[in-house]
Amino acid sequence: MAETASDPADLLHRAADGDRAALARLLSLVERGGPDARAVGRLTHPRGGAAYAVGITGAPGAGKSTLTNALTSRVREHDERVAVLAIDPSSPFTGGAILGDRVRMQDQVGDPGVYIRSMATRGHLGGLSLATLEAIRALDATGWPWVVVETVGVGQVEVEIAGAADTTVVVVNPGWGDAVQANKAGLLEIADVFVINKADRPGAADTRRDLDRMLDLTVGNRWRPPIVETVAASGEGVDELWQTIRAHRAHLEQGGGLAERRRRRVATELVEIMAALVRERVEGVAAGRLAAIAGDVAERAIDPWSAAEHLLDGSAGRGTGFGQSDAAG
Repeated sequence: MAETASDPADLLHRAADGDRAALARLLSLVERGGPDARAVGRLTHPRGGAAYAVGITGAPGAGKSTLTNALTSRVREHDERVAVLAIDPSSPFTGGAILGDRVRMQDQVGDPGVYIRSMATRGHLGGLSLATLEAIRALDATGWPWVVVETVGVGQVEVEIAGAADTTVVVVNPGWGDAVQANKAGLLEIADVFVINKADRPGAADTRRDLDRMLDLTVGNRWRPPIVETVAASGEGVDELWQTIRAHRAHLEQGGGLAERRRRRVATELVEIMAALVRERVEGVAAGRLAAIAGDVAERAIDPWSAAEHLLDGSAGRGTGFGQSDAAG
């Protein structure tokens, strides 16, 4: 048994049979990265394609975790199973926002139809956005039909993670400037649905008006993101949000948009994987040569662009090293 405790194929088989401990270990392999994570990716990819991913992002304090909890309850009311990935790029170990997410989702504890996982990068090749995609695939391959990905903030990493979803929900709060900040953060481009959470507070109507104005300027003929008002703490508006997500899914599936969106996402992912692999190989090959080559550059024996090309040639196995003699030749 010790030999199979971390074997990706064995863990995948047991996780697909409902072993939650095996699923947890499978996702830990994805988080840590390295050869085991790549093995997981190779195993899960052929078994995926059925799950639908919903990304939830927005500014800290917007109530995303409370909204995720309420949305998860609605999904369960329709007798559908759902997995939740709570993503925190800033916390590599449990604590801080990760623990806060779990506290706010206590309603789901003990429900066999819900799986909750906090996740952060721990040296994964290519960073957290690729790790998130692989985690979604692992959940897909083990039979979870809905995957909700919740991010902590609205930085570049969070925008990339939210872009890994099939439907992206952007959460804002009532108040002057909140919609403008969402636009500045690049969320207008990735949003499929807008949620004005805490809509019982003053300013909800102004926030809706600001969002509508910005959408008038940017949407054109594509899907216009609906604006849903919710009070997640009481559950108000959450059923409308669930129906809106389902409507967006139907819209994508009927027009072929879902397949096209996933193809574009795969193309972007492949570029990121190639870049990460090249970086890994360059760092491995260059480790013993970098100091000497940097000395040549510093002494003006060779320019940095040519030096970098030599390093790349070496990383591909075509170069054997160089110094001043290469520069002279």
